[in-house]
Amino acid sequence: MSESPTVEELNQRFAITGVAQITAGNGGLPRVCVSTPAATAEIYMHGAQLTSWRPRGAEEVIFLSEQSPWKEGHAIRGGIPICFPWFRNKADDPNAPSHGFVRTKAWQLDSVESKGDSAVVSLSTASDAATRAWWPHDFRLVHRLTIGAELTQELVVSNSGTAPLRFEEALHTYYRVAAAESLRITGLDGVDYLDNTDANREKRQEGDIVFTGQTDRAYLDTTHAVEISDPTMRRRIRLAKEDSRTTVVWNPWKEGARSLADLGDDEWRTMACVEAGNIRSFAVDLVPGKQHSMKTSIQVAEAPRDST
Repeated sequence: MSESPTVEELNQRFAITGVAQITAGNGGLPRVCVSTPAATAEIYMHGAQLTSWRPRGAEEVIFLSEQSPWKEGHAIRGGIPICFPWFRNKADDPNAPSHGFVRTKAWQLDSVESKGDSAVVSLSTASDAATRAWWPHDFRLVHRLTIGAELTQELVVSNSGTAPLRFEEALHTYYRVAAAESLRITGLDGVDYLDNTDANREKRQEGDIVFTGQTDRAYLDTTHAVEISDPTMRRRIRLAKEDSRTTVVWNPWKEGARSLADLGDDEWRTMACVEAGNIRSFAVDLVPGKQHSMKTSIQVAEAPRDST
């Protein structure tokens, strides 16, 4: 196996003066630091995971836990982890890593481009002996991020093997908020969901989502855009998506936070997950030689202080 390129080698290939630089991040893990006229961002090659996005003139949009371990083989708590090829626990193997194996894998940096007020960063990974120990399929993943006043992400899955494959996927977005209890999430009224805090019983959303306790829901057969209204921070965050038929909404609340070693006991108050995916009965079937693409876009707008 060839050694991973050094930060210096990555900079020689991909750095763009005044726009993108590769540095040693937390735990010495390499990251791409992006600065454009419209926004700044940080993307770790560990998991191809975005950990920061801040439009110019705005506060940080992405939550990152102060307790994240920043070690190879461990997931980064916060940011936008990529869940693949299963979501939550693997149905037939309780010992398999939660949310799949690509979020703890070192990805390859493929390209960095400057486009007007934005920058486009592309990373990739593929099946190998380590992934086949958990999942016996051949695949290639490409994660393409466009950093600007709007954050767009595209996850492209290719079946590079000779057999059909079925997978789940999610862009597990952690948003930084002022107070989880004050949020109002719109766009899912009338949608059926599976309640993971109640044995995955199917229920129907009535009205807006307001956090009043531990929340872990998979909203089904929905392509709707979702908006998070944060009156304390006076902003609205809008998530739109393509080729995604499930939306997961999660906040661990105080009980769940205490059970997670990489999340501070009180950090549940300043985070909320609203994520695009294709999970459970909406898992994707892909025949050999074909590919599937899921896209998301995130926008931030100012909201009045008394917005509800």
